[in-house]
Amino acid sequence: MARFAVIFPAAGKSSRYGGKEKKPFDILDGRAVWIRTVEAFLNRDDVGQLILVVAPEDREMVERKFRANLAFMGIKLVDGGKERCDSVAAALAVLDEGVDHVAVHDAVRPCVTKELIDRVFQAAVDKGAAVPVLPVADTVKRVDTGTQRVLETLPRDGLVLTQTPQAFRRELLVRAYAERPADTVPTDDASLVERLGAPVHTVPGTALNIKITTREDLNLARAILQVMPKPKPKGPLHPFADEQMWR
Repeated sequence: MARFAVIFPAAGKSSRYGGKEKKPFDILDGRAVWIRTVEAFLNRDDVGQLILVVAPEDREMVERKFRANLAFMGIKLVDGGKERCDSVAAALAVLDEGVDHVAVHDAVRPCVTKELIDRVFQAAVDKGAAVPVLPVADTVKRVDTGTQRVLETLPRDGLVLTQTPQAFRRELLVRAYAERPADTVPTDDASLVERLGAPVHTVPGTALNIKITTREDLNLARAILQVMPKPKPKGPLHPFADEQMWR
């Protein structure tokens, strides 16, 4: 059986979120967003390492408030960098020796389903690199960012929206990061693998697998969790689960 390490980048600034806490550490139905995200991967037989990447300025807070969760889940805590790709690179540097595949999943996608993880992981094992995607359903236009005037309407054929988790053979992703040009700031990991000329395969994503970016997204995630199957809670509840205690 393949053995995956799963990297959860959570070192962003949450500049568009607008909450009192950064979005990975805000509360979603009594548990921090990042905890709900990690729980989807926690008891899988094919996952051997969990790595949470946080901003250096958040590390003390995370160790203090989530000490019990980190210990119970066996999570490796790593300091992130300025960009998301720097954070993933820091996590790749601490991979366990026995890991042969690596998945990267946004710490703020707490509604990922077991079925989606299964599809991505199996495709990565079979083909080396896999990402979940959704077809573009809306009309896509390119606009002038200064005047906000529409410049052109783009054909939707062949366009997809990419989600996480994205999964790869270990040596492929490590090489992609090692050969990353210094002036390149990729928005996802698959784009670096594509630069190598290696094929990246797609599997069907799901609209439930939203990424929390704004406070409205948190409310949407709360609604999605209400209709998803309820797994048995893993690990101790966050000691500050009561939102009143965050004030």
